[in-house]
Amino acid sequence: MNSGIRYLIGFNGYPLSAGLALLFHMLVLGFILYWNNNSDSSEFELVQPTVIKALFIDENPQLQERQRLERQRLERQRVLRQREEEQRREQEQQRQQQEEEEQRRREEERQRQAEAERLRQQQLEQRRQQELREQAERQRLEEQRRREELARQEELNQQDLRRRQEEAERTRLAEEAAAAAARTEFEVVQSGMALIRQFVEEAWNRPPSARNGMRAVLRISMLPTGEVTDVAITESSGDPPFDRAARNAVYSAQPFNELQQMPINIFNANFRTLSLIFEPEDLLN
Repeated sequence: MNSGIRYLIGFNGYPLSAGLALLFHMLVLGFILYWNNNSDSSEFELVQPTVIKALFIDENPQLQERQRLERQRLERQRVLRQREEEQRREQEQQRQQQEEEEQRRREEERQRQAEAERLRQQQLEQRRQQELREQAERQRLEEQRRREELARQEELNQQDLRRRQEEAERTRLAEEAAAAAARTEFEVVQSGMALIRQFVEEAWNRPPSARNGMRAVLRISMLPTGEVTDVAITESSGDPPFDRAARNAVYSAQPFNELQQMPINIFNANFRTLSLIFEPEDLLN
């Protein structure tokens, strides 16, 4: 709208009044030329043209418009350069950030690989140490098994030796008991009691806690065949391992086969249920 008003006010940078004056002079000049061509020269009378004064304004609106446009153009260029500079700075900053991020990523990757290698080496060392421990444990168990096997074999040999000795002793005692069958009842009872006490003491395995002076009273129930049906502690020694060893000795010493030759009346009166004072003489002080 402003450009339209300027067009009405001025043409080519001049005021409207000047334009109208110029147009008027041109019309007058054209009329004179037309009249001169169509009229006789003698009748033609030159008419002095009317001078029209026009007022020109020193300020040129077109120049001002060009200057304003130029200023706008320069301002746009300045803004554009400023934006380009800002974009360039932003791009440079983004580039630097990308480089820093890439460097950080490479450093993290290097650290991750280093940590992974460290863990791998640590696991290999742990596996090697575990294998060494397992190998040492296998060797220890094998050595322990070998020693236990030797000890077990030695124990079996000792047991077999004791069994043969006990059998020989029992045979000897049986022969002696048979020879003493003609003795009196008192002698038979004393002989049987001594025989039982001897067998029990021989079968007794002394516990580590046994000391001199310890004694236990056992109540033994037997059959005429010499087999023991029950062993009870009627008077404890005060040391449970000692008492258990005494009971186990009775069970280990049975059957008392020598009692089978004893008259049944003597057995029922003295040996079906008897009290045995267990007091070994080879204890430690």
